Parts: sequence; C-alpha cells; structure tokens
Amino acid sequence: MTRWDDGKTQTAPVSPDITDENNALPAKYFTEPDVWEMEKEKVFSRYWIYAGHANCIDEPGDYFTRTVGDSQVIVVRDQDDDVRAFYNVCAHRGSKMVEDTPMTDPGNMGRIQCPYHLWTYDLEGNLRTTPKSFEEASLNPDLEDDDVQEFDGEDNGLMEVHTDTVGPFVFVNLDDDPMSLDEQTGKMKDELEELPLGDYEHARRIVSEVECNWKVFGGNYSECDHCEANHQDWIEGIALDESELEVNDYHWVLHYTHAQDVDDELRIHDEHEAKFYYLWPNFTVNMYGTADGYGTYIIDPIDEKRFNLVADYFFADSDLSEEEEQFIETSRQLQEEDFELVERQYEGLSMGALGQAQLGPNEHTVHKLHRLAQEAYDA
Repeated sequence: MTRWDDGKTQTAPVSPDITDENNALPAKYFTEPDVWEMEKEKVFSRYWIYAGHANCIDEPGDYFTRTVGDSQVIVVRDQDDDVRAFYNVCAHRGSKMVEDTPMTDPGNMGRIQCPYHLWTYDLEGNLRTTPKSFEEASLNPDLEDDDVQEFDGEDNGLMEVHTDTVGPFVFVNLDDDPMSLDEQTGKMKDELEELPLGDYEHARRIVSEVECNWKVFGGNYSECDHCEANHQDWIEGIALDESELEVNDYHWVLHYTHAQDVDDELRIHDEHEAKFYYLWPNFTVNMYGTADGYGTYIIDPIDEKRFNLVADYFFADSDLSEEEEQFIETSRQLQEEDFELVERQYEGLSMGALGQAQLGPNEHTVHKLHRLAQEAYDA
C-alpha cells in the first residue's frame, strides 16, 4: 500500500526496508539535505565514479579536473602514458592548485605547480622543487639554515586517488580500500570493451542544471513505462513490448528493440537494438540503435534538490554530419521532455504528502537503484 504522510505522525516506510520490489525508497531520501550530506560520504566517496574519457588526454601532461561531492581531483596522463588522479590540493598548506578544467577543454602541464608558494610536483605526484624561501631560515631568528628541514619528494607528494578504466572510460574512487572496478561494473565491462569505443572522438557536450534530486532522474532513466505518454517521437520505431530490462549487481541494461532493422552503418554495435547501461551510482552509457556513435550521461548531484546532467556524444569524427547533428537535437528533445517530468515529480515529493511510493512490475530497475542507495546508507 502507498503510505501517505498526514503530517501528524513521523513518516515511516511501508516496510522496515525496501526488500519488496514494489516498495520505493522512502520519499525523505530524495528531499532532505542531511541525506545528500550522507551520500557524499557513503555513496560518492566509496563507489567508482566516472571521471572522463581517456581520449581527451592523449599526451603526457594533458589533464582535466573532476569534482565529486566536495572533492576535486586532477586526472592527468603521466610521462609513462598512465592515467593518474590526485586531489587538487597542495601538500604544503592545502591550497587548491589548478583551476576547474573540464575534459572538453583539457589543459597541459609539464609539472603540477601550486600558485600559492610554487611547490612543484611531477606528473607522478612527487614533490620536485620548493622555492628558496623554504630552504633558508633568513626570516626566522630561532633557526639556522642548517636546521631547515628538507622535504622528501615522495613523502610530501600529492595524495593520489584510485584510478581504473573500462575501455576509454576513466573512473576514480576516493575510498582508501575500494572494491575493484571489475566487481562494480561486472559483465558491463566485458561487453563495452568488446566495442571499439576508443576509436570514437568526443563531439559534443551539453550540460543542463535540473531542479530535482539526482536519484529521481536516475529512476526515470531506468524505466520506460512513461515513454508511451511522454516520448512519442522517440518510441516511433521501437517495439516497447519486446524490450527487456536486465538487472545486474551494480548495473542494469535497458534493451530497446527496433521494430525494423536499421542500416548496419548507423550503429556501433552488432545487435539490432539500442542498449542503455546504467552504472550505479550516476553514470550511463547510451548505445543508440540509430547512430554510429554513443553517448554518456553523468547525473551529477549539486545538492539534494539539484543536479547537472552532463551529456557527452562520441562519433567517428568530431566534425559532425547533418544527420549526426539532427540525432543530437532529437536526443536533446528527449532530455528536455524528461526534465519536465522529473521536476514535476520532485515538486510532488517535496510537498511532504507522500511517505513512500509504490513501484510497478516493470520498474524493477528503479527498485535496484533504490536498493543500492539503501544498502549504501546502511553500510
């Protein structure tokens, strides 16, 4: 049964947990600021988070920054061609070092230098040089120059963040001892690495700020019961009745079957379907059935009531054809239709009338999203 909150009693879930697949995560977990504070620690600091695309940092010294919760990391290709990530924090006095740098406009640096006191690190994070003022005690009458400590380059290096990849997708994990990325991605990793994703170039990024909790949009992405009523243009040519929603440990896949086969040259994968992967907590890979390219979404929370949808598109050539431009316009239309839906849902959730929603039989993917959230909160 749906649990209404009459405003007189404390809201409680329909059941003590959400084991039953028709039980959604209680509504307060979408609207309360304390939940977002908890998620920064229990979700975004513990699971692997997509950082960006390796193709955007081809050369040693190429880098971009990625903000996760309250933290920001520098993702950089080192001199050995490995991709590393470091907190964007100087080991000296904690200054932020480099400016915000999106992967779509990456920077390049021979070394990482803090502008505050010019402490300088190599691309492996080791402290290489400090200014002369850190080698002499000329302003300190209690010290002689011989008493000045020497800074060991490795012991005073940058704090490195765990980094791993699925094909060209770079992930970071802020936990000290995280589960492996292989465990989190499961067979999704094998499926994606069979495709030539690294051969495609970043072509377009669209960032949209949406007035809604990030999990509401995640739930909307994960089901298509709303499509018939709200995405008439998109469902044209899709056999919704033949579609399948596949659930795995930390990811789920939405298989949408095209009613008719499409031109083989208009899709990257072999099967006559579109595949949409959702990887907990906030990353999707969109394998379109009608375009020779793919896309990704980052559902990036700003706080409990806002998120940025970062939509990236990858094609064989970044100089898009008219057909590819039209494809992105259609994709954008779909996003805007969804924004209207999820913002309306969030307005309703914020009214406090509903304590816990009910899920339908084809929303088992939504239940998986909610279940993983609850497991993270309880851990």
